[in-house]
Amino acid sequence: MKGLRVLELSDALNVDSSDLLAVCAILKIKASSRLSMLSFEECKKINDYYENEI
Repeated sequence: MKGLRVLELSDALNVDSSDLLAVCAILKIKASSRLSMLSFEECKKINDYYENEI
């Protein structure tokens, strides 16, 4: 397994997938839809972003 889909990560983080796609754009991660695959490194960056926002 290479990583998670945007949809799966948004469920895990309990955030809306459209919000997660916006965070991907902020972090310059190429994800265009809920079904886009994210690497584990990208998932970690996104998770770190949300932890720092709280």
